[in-house]
Amino acid sequence: MRKTLRFLLGDRLVEIERCDPTLTVLDWLRLDQRMTGTKEGCAEGDCGACTVIVSRLDHGLLRYEAINACIRFLPTLDGCQILTVEHLKGADGSLHPVQQAMVECHGSQCGFCTPGFVMSLLALRLNEAEPDIGRIEDALAGNLCRCTGYEPIIAAGRRMDEIAPRETDRFLLERERVAARLATLSDAETLALRGEGGCFYAPATVSTLADLVAAHPQATLVAGATDVGLWVTKAMKRLDPVIYLGRIETLRAITDEGDHLRFGAMAGHADVRTALAALSPQLDELMRRFGGEQVRNAGTIGGNIANGSPIGDLPPALIALDATLVLASIRHCEERSDEAIQGGHTERFDPAPLGRFASLAMTAEDGLIRRSIPLEDFFMDYRKQDRRPGEFVEAVVVPKLTDGVLFHASKVSKRFDEDISAVCGAFRLMLGSDGRISEARLAYGGMAGIPKRAAAAEAALVGQRWNEAAVGAAIAALPQDFTPLDDMRASAQYRLRIAGNLLRRFLIETTQAQTHTRVAGLLAGAAHG
Repeated sequence: MRKTLRFLLGDRLVEIERCDPTLTVLDWLRLDQRMTGTKEGCAEGDCGACTVIVSRLDHGLLRYEAINACIRFLPTLDGCQILTVEHLKGADGSLHPVQQAMVECHGSQCGFCTPGFVMSLLALRLNEAEPDIGRIEDALAGNLCRCTGYEPIIAAGRRMDEIAPRETDRFLLERERVAARLATLSDAETLALRGEGGCFYAPATVSTLADLVAAHPQATLVAGATDVGLWVTKAMKRLDPVIYLGRIETLRAITDEGDHLRFGAMAGHADVRTALAALSPQLDELMRRFGGEQVRNAGTIGGNIANGSPIGDLPPALIALDATLVLASIRHCEERSDEAIQGGHTERFDPAPLGRFASLAMTAEDGLIRRSIPLEDFFMDYRKQDRRPGEFVEAVVVPKLTDGVLFHASKVSKRFDEDISAVCGAFRLMLGSDGRISEARLAYGGMAGIPKRAAAAEAALVGQRWNEAAVGAAIAALPQDFTPLDDMRASAQYRLRIAGNLLRRFLIETTQAQTHTRVAGLLAGAAHG
């Protein structure tokens, strides 16, 4: 095991031998390095004032990702480069084109949020040539301006490439050199750090991950930390040990396997969105509203599922698509106890019968046990999943849509961008040759303690023609499926009404193409098949 954390801070190599597992990048920058350009606003990855850029190798090429420093743990930067607003200043003290554009367009008011906006615009500039206004707005959706100065900031995004051509940007000119330096930091060793707050492990292979999970059943597994980070910054939890999955490149893979897509657990939301968009434009739009760009850059498909949130946007869509979850471990499946590790906590549940498992297989090349189950069966109760001791999420298998299938996915939230759903619905209908519904899968988030199918509503649809009468019967059956809670996001009555209206929207979008049901300029509604 390697016991030294290594990364680049700008152009400087940083090596750290002792570090708390949950020390945030923001606190390290401000308190240890005295680099105070990066601001703390919300400490929960919502406002973007703490935005920095993490550069990492992706198939040998440098990839720039804007992330929230307030909820990113410092040890997860191993083998990466971090850029802050302090690194933009030229050798002669001149402003970077992004900064100059902000000045010329009067994009800074009180100035507190400005460094975050600058870093988000820089990430956009480094990744994309000539972004249109829609992309600029998307890239800035994870940054909040309390002075409501968005218009001049968007104007700065359009102006930055006029001030200096993108290809002359010094960060892009240094791209190959930085990539070569990061390549020298890459190895197959497990990073093992100790600090006053506990231990941090970052394995480089799946088999080593399995060994660590088995050896440390109380560990918290961390992917993007977009939720776990809040356990530390808001709930003040001490997590020890932490096992980070981000150095295992094989877990980032997305592969097209004919009739289905296979997503490694560490596949990031930005890449997941691209792959799912090929299945349906509805999924592209759903993922576009999946937090801000900083959250999508950090979050992963496996982390979103393993987190077990009842209001996660992705599980309802994947359940509607009949996705399968692949769990891996070094322990044999029959060695089942009555305990399961959930998010760093041990919770008891009643053992499920072996008959519920879809498949069990030993992979000879690495000796791991793999168990495949329908994703809908993974969620058992609030924050409780069917994950045995020693198991971790390895992959998600998503069937492609076929001819004769109608599909829909949408969410309702208080804020359009970067907000958690009040209700999220995803629906898949199979129509027979007679035009009647032969199969229905209706999945919701925000309606129960887990992402859940609406069995009674599905039964009301099967055998019926896809029309208003069928939808009315399904809506009438929804109270049999759900007894929603009243909370800060919505009342129970509102949730039931919205759940029904999403079904009605599905009908309108698939039978009345001329009727627009979404915000102008966004997806007007499209169905596959």
